[in-house]
Amino acid sequence: MCRGHGSFPPPTSSRRSFLFKLGLALNVVAATLVGIPVVGYILGPVRRRAAQAWIELGPLRNFPEGQTRLATYENPFRVAWDGATADIPCWVRRLDGERFQVFAINCAHLGCPVRWFAQSRLFMCPCHGGVYYEDGSRASGPPPRGLFEYEHQVRDG
Repeated sequence: MCRGHGSFPPPTSSRRSFLFKLGLALNVVAATLVGIPVVGYILGPVRRRAAQAWIELGPLRNFPEGQTRLATYENPFRVAWDGATADIPCWVRRLDGERFQVFAINCAHLGCPVRWFAQSRLFMCPCHGGVYYEDGSRASGPPPRGLFEYEHQVRDG
């Protein structure tokens, strides 16, 4: 047999086309690996917002009228290695009846924990001298605003 022009089909794949397809496949894998965290970052707030729920702080009798008390709740997004840091304090101020204010314990300036002084009816930050009135509004010092106030509701006492 002799080799003629029409006896064998031309080669369908070459080294060049194989390396092109391999490079394309590696690029798809790399883009997928980079894209998964990006999509997670973008969709994260939607996922977290749906998982939020009300957190119980205790019965009404633990918070006398006209007083501000420290309460602690467990972080709902905790992981096993959080330990004691999963217990988050907050200030609960009972105005009257079932009217409350619940404040984050952190100063609005740099996040230091504020303390409640019942004698002066003020929240004070030991780090840089920030002072807040009993309603959480800024009184003096470097904080740019008042204390962060949590949404709250009273259910079944």
